[in-house]
Amino acid sequence: MKAMHIGDLTVPVPIVQGGMGVGISLSGLAAAVANNGGVGVISSAGLGLIYKDASKNFLQASIDGLRAELRKARKHTKGAIGVNIMVALSNFDDMVRTSIEEKADVIFSGAGLPLDLPKFLTSDSVTKLVPIVSSAKGLRVICRKWKSKFNYLPDAVVVEGPNAGGHLGFKPEQLDDANYSLEELVEAVVRERDLCTEKYGVRFPVIAGGGLFTREDVRDILSHGADGVQIGSRFVTTTECDAHEDFKQQYIQAEEKDVMVIQSPVGMPGRALKNRFVEEVEAGARKPTGCPVKCIKTCDISNTPYCIISALYNAYRGKLDRGYAFCGSKAYMADRISSVAEVMDDLKHAFE
Repeated sequence: MKAMHIGDLTVPVPIVQGGMGVGISLSGLAAAVANNGGVGVISSAGLGLIYKDASKNFLQASIDGLRAELRKARKHTKGAIGVNIMVALSNFDDMVRTSIEEKADVIFSGAGLPLDLPKFLTSDSVTKLVPIVSSAKGLRVICRKWKSKFNYLPDAVVVEGPNAGGHLGFKPEQLDDANYSLEELVEAVVRERDLCTEKYGVRFPVIAGGGLFTREDVRDILSHGADGVQIGSRFVTTTECDAHEDFKQQYIQAEEKDVMVIQSPVGMPGRALKNRFVEEVEAGARKPTGCPVKCIKTCDISNTPYCIISALYNAYRGKLDRGYAFCGSKAYMADRISSVAEVMDDLKHAFE
């Protein structure tokens, strides 16, 4: 197996565990993936609710929570630990600064183009910067902006396709369009990466994600030029996943018809598992009581049927009558609880 290099960080197994908020991928899951050679990723989304006992102020609780999760992960692994930080978060700057101060190995940033991400680096920073894009154009814009303004290029790039879980960077009509398949996107992003390499003399890996679940999925996308993969849903049904057992069981009990695309309050389509809460939202039976924390820049509580961070936080705690589970397109394939080691051992076969 060929190791993946993200800057000067060596990843023995080219698998990045996708960042899943709220609370689905914390230090427990991230450390387990890192211990098995991949990049374990802590999601920064919603930490202010999970650590609300640390501070009544959501922003401060988010900072405290991220520090705590990174330090817990470090106690349990010497492997690579990353943080997923959405550009759309209202506390984006705080999460980036905290990750760099705590010397997280990697920041993965999407849900918008992280055009100014390198400005947070300091002279003693060790954190690698990896944008998440949904097109070759996105990578082109980032490379030009980062190089001209900061003399910095991505240490890697994640290209996320329309079969991913959670919020999707595509219009509804693009989700089933073959021109926007992950295979097409990866080939286009690889070409753009190669142009960047020719121009600046720096080659960085392309990591593909979105709907990958089996070793066959991984093998196929590698054949289209990807250097590594990002996988989320496959790790939900592991013993080390930080979600409530009822959350995991919803994956195991799901059928293919239960995987659906919903309209998120943040103004983007999202992929989730259908349940009673989702049905009530569709029927107009859910109304938000207010905005508790102003977590997302683009969310207008006056025009949304529910508070998304509250719904995801409830699901993380197993209260699925008051929330729902985000998932990738193949989440229904989960049929049992396994260990992270078992999942990684199975997926490793794709690289042989």
